Amino acid sequence: MAIPRHRTHSGPALFSAGFRPFFLLAALWGMLSMPFWLAVFSGAVALPSDLAPWMWHAHEMIFGYAAATIAGFLLTAIPNWTGRLPLQGWPLAGLASLWIAGRLAVLLSATLGVGVAAAVDLAFPLVFLLVVAREIIAGNNRRNLPMVVALSFLLLGNLLVHMEAMGYGNTAELGVRIGLATVLMLIALVGGRIIPSFTRNWLAKERPQGPLPAEADRFDLAALAVAALALLAWAAKPDSSYAPWIELAAGAALVARLSRWRGVATMSEPLLWVLHLGYGWLAFGLMLLAINELSPLLPATSALHALTTGAVGTMTLAVMTRATLGHTGQALTASRGTTAIYGLVTIAAALRVAAPLLAGHYVAAVTAAGLAWSGAFLLFAALYGPLLLRPRGAQAA
Repeated sequence: MAIPRHRTHSGPALFSAGFRPFFLLAALWGMLSMPFWLAVFSGAVALPSDLAPWMWHAHEMIFGYAAATIAGFLLTAIPNWTGRLPLQGWPLAGLASLWIAGRLAVLLSATLGVGVAAAVDLAFPLVFLLVVAREIIAGNNRRNLPMVVALSFLLLGNLLVHMEAMGYGNTAELGVRIGLATVLMLIALVGGRIIPSFTRNWLAKERPQGPLPAEADRFDLAALAVAALALLAWAAKPDSSYAPWIELAAGAALVARLSRWRGVATMSEPLLWVLHLGYGWLAFGLMLLAINELSPLLPATSALHALTTGAVGTMTLAVMTRATLGHTGQALTASRGTTAIYGLVTIAAALRVAAPLLAGHYVAAVTAAGLAWSGAFLLFAALYGPLLLRPRGAQAA
């Protein structure tokens, strides 16, 4: 008999489910780290880290922010996949504390020392990998073993960043590419599960006589395979002659895949169209990577921010808002505030992609993009923080 997926929790509501602390921490870090980065970028503040400023920014967006959202998602999804009890209470609080310690250690590595900072920062991804591997293997949930592989690549990418800081070669850029490619592949894989499923359920209720998203078939597997190959080529050999052609093929395949999911029919429900938009940013970003490498009409940073601010930012906020509403017993529909969150992250992505093309307005565009990004997470914290802190079903004071 399967172990129940839920149990009574008598401690703080924040530590009753994995999505609660990690979605809140991700939002706070997304909100606070960006203004700090803008201050460093402008020269107003010195970065107290041994990482180069741009590397600290990339590291914290991938191995800090994105890793927290992945943790919140997986710790909530795995009990449903395996039928095992969720991580709760002090073990969950301890895991969240390791994540916080990693952020402080990397930020203050110039004082702590690169070795200490690396050990503290790598503790979270290592322990989290072991927790996920234990649950998936114990639950005999072979279908989701790719999550263990993905977390292993995130750990490897993070390690490579710290290895360069400790003087073991020029490995940091490779580490960042491995980390980002892993996060993007998770978006391609998990997005391909949840977007057509959520869309199908909503359309079946709202428009029962209309067409539904296409069922998964060999085309979906082929599109995922091309996306994986493109991300592997970009991570390992971004300057190769073959990488841009695979990236272009992957972008086109993901556009074709997305077109099968009836995204246009969801325009009246922001909780749904934002998922389609996030997946669209992934396809668009891969195409921009290819265009930049074939003919440098656009700077590489435009493609990177289409993938990070656009795909990662949009998709993670989409998942965080929907999962929080669903798991706290709220109606699955977007309020005006939630729609504003999606609007702000979209503005941030568009401005950051366009910033290098704006010549004398580059700094202003980057600043505006950063403020829009922080605004999205400030609004998330204001609207969803109370839901994350209260027990399910409890009313606001």
